[in-house]
Amino acid sequence: MKVLSIQSSVAHGHVGNSAAVFPLQRIGVEVVPVPTVNFSNHTGYGAWRGPLIPPADVAEILLGVEERGVFAQIDAVLSGYQGGVGIGDVIVDAVRRVKAANPAALYACDPVMGNAKSGCFVAPEIPVLLRDRVVPVADIITPNQFELGFLTGTEPASIESTLESADLARAAGPSTVLVTSVERPDREEGTIEMLAVDDAGAWLVTTPHLPFKANGSGDVTAALFTAHYVATRSAAVSLERTASSVFDLIETTYRSGERELQLVQAQEFYATPRMQFGAKQVR
Repeated sequence: MKVLSIQSSVAHGHVGNSAAVFPLQRIGVEVVPVPTVNFSNHTGYGAWRGPLIPPADVAEILLGVEERGVFAQIDAVLSGYQGGVGIGDVIVDAVRRVKAANPAALYACDPVMGNAKSGCFVAPEIPVLLRDRVVPVADIITPNQFELGFLTGTEPASIESTLESADLARAAGPSTVLVTSVERPDREEGTIEMLAVDDAGAWLVTTPHLPFKANGSGDVTAALFTAHYVATRSAAVSLERTASSVFDLIETTYRSGERELQLVQAQEFYATPRMQFGAKQVR
């Protein structure tokens, strides 16, 4: 399998491609990483250095990759945080060209906007760009519950309302929706859930909720789910594998006391997930 991953890159820590590439490689996926920023660290520190890559330069890198004949080999395009409006057009154009070279290729979009606690943490035009121009051309999207609500103009809370919102998102273009954090009021205390929906049905997986925020965990989640879905075409199996691996990554990080994801230390959990969390079909 070969994945074209168009995302941010940081020197210190693990977000964007700096989070997604190694777990994909560890499960045997060849990755073609194209950076959209080259920062010293993620922006959660409040200060960082390094350039936002101009969209024209990202397009040039992609053109060079295409000229090597690589687009015909791509099984999936993956995108995440988009720092500016122009990069969305570059990604959509790259997806179009990859699919022209390989019609079986999938496009997975992680529509990064924000979360329920922090609100939107991207430029105001980005959510509109994602909703109107990027998500409609995606095959897979991996929003959290807050992002799913923005994309669909809804306020998902219960399983039923989250399923309705996922169906609205699927009607806009993507056939598969992974909701990476479902926080329904009636869930068991101390847990958090993920929900995957595709043409075959809907599945929910429940994991313990650890009391800290790990920057980049969503990027790993989107990457692993995409690869597993390309390999299996099963939302249930992909959800179980992803949830099991990501929980072990987060738990490893939590126990370490470190701020940044312990991506290398948890590597065995990507290649051989313990499969400790089973998915329950909810539709």
